[in-house]
Amino acid sequence: MEDRIDRPDPDALLRQTTHEMGGTRGRLKIFVGAAPGVGKTFEMLTTAHRLIRDGVDVVVGIVETHGRSETAALLDGLEVVPRRVVAYRGQTLTEMDLDAILARQPRLVLVDELAHTNGSGSRHPKRWMDVEELLAVGIDVFTTVNIQHLESLNDIVAGITRIRVRETVPDTVIDRADEIELIDLTPADLLQRLREGKVYTAPAAARAMRNYFSPGNLTALRELALRQTARQVDAQLIDHMRSNAINGPWAAGERILVCLTLQDVDGSLLRYGRRLAERFHAPWTVLHVETSREAGVTIRQRTASQMHLAQSMGAETVTIPGQDVAAETLVWARRHNITQIVAGRPVSSPWTNWLMPWAWASVTRILADRAGDIPVHVVGATDVDGDVEERSEKRPLAFSPYIAATGIVAAALVLSLALRHGMEVQNVSLTFLTAVLGVALGFGLWPSLYASVMAVLLFNFFFLPPLYTFVISSPDNIAALV
Repeated sequence: MEDRIDRPDPDALLRQTTHEMGGTRGRLKIFVGAAPGVGKTFEMLTTAHRLIRDGVDVVVGIVETHGRSETAALLDGLEVVPRRVVAYRGQTLTEMDLDAILARQPRLVLVDELAHTNGSGSRHPKRWMDVEELLAVGIDVFTTVNIQHLESLNDIVAGITRIRVRETVPDTVIDRADEIELIDLTPADLLQRLREGKVYTAPAAARAMRNYFSPGNLTALRELALRQTARQVDAQLIDHMRSNAINGPWAAGERILVCLTLQDVDGSLLRYGRRLAERFHAPWTVLHVETSREAGVTIRQRTASQMHLAQSMGAETVTIPGQDVAAETLVWARRHNITQIVAGRPVSSPWTNWLMPWAWASVTRILADRAGDIPVHVVGATDVDGDVEERSEKRPLAFSPYIAATGIVAAALVLSLALRHGMEVQNVSLTFLTAVLGVALGFGLWPSLYASVMAVLLFNFFFLPPLYTFVISSPDNIAALV
């Protein structure tokens, strides 16, 4: 197991080696902002000037200045590839000339507004597809995008701003980026730029501040941008750790793991995991190690129900195969830089806790013993509403277990009568004891108590003198009866 932890992850190692050796694919850097006007294009052009001074071959594929003089001034000294003219509904539009850039073959190309929709007649309907083609031939790309254009955040942004963003970029494009730089600006500073006319003209700026650019909207969008960037950085950190076989945790940020086992039948474990994740503003994952013991349909349905509940709470759900649940959980946790583990304490009866206080150990105790620097939260089952309803519902009494118990004890009586002439009375009692244990295993507590009472009466009536009475004459017989 230790070899598995210490061995570099092959996929992560391949990605790292490809980046270090250059490979055939270009590198993608994305300048991300919470809203228009935070300075993404300005920062991209500034970085391009610095690279040109270092001798890098840089061209401008397309940059939208939107009338901002500060941004337009940064285009001086940069080679700009002429745009392609496109006729659209009686109007003349200009688009990035992808073929001209491919013919020019620069080392780096600047492509503004990644989520832009190309005009008719273009080879690709979306600009991010143009970027993918440039990267595929080995050209590095700098590009910009606002957080509201991410496909997975489209509904969230619409709920915040009451405006549906039509132009989106798949999250996979962002996930494959080699670098993401967050261009951050406080809502107060951005609103000041709007008032000064550095983002839109005066009439447009006034409308924007009344609608999309309200302080509340800007604060929420800024938080989305910060979280998205943090997620990307966290993914890069995990990739680095896995490619270099570094055991976690590196507590640069909290990551919560909930270990879901067959004994976790209620939602208290998941709810605790969610509360813990919310407290630390951390991502959380629910991990289930599927063993060979889970062949039954009922068990699979119960596990699927728990995983579905976890997804509805916002958790990432992962299922992996294995036999040693605790060991597999710790391997996965260290590979994914988990900083805290949540595990459930199995529910047991009071007499079990008294006789065997170590009985709850199982997966949870092993996790606590072997986790090392990773804290393990042990959560007891508290979600008993379903059990209360189930217990309060009156069920019809099932007679079949008691009929079966009667038959088993009767069979024990017949066998004991056959053995009474060759065995001592105390040894004959073992036949009844075996019958009671069989009933307990097969039918549960109450039928076994019923069988026990029957066995006591029959043993006393047929085997303890005076026979065929319920009187006990000898103290030794009392001990045998008990």
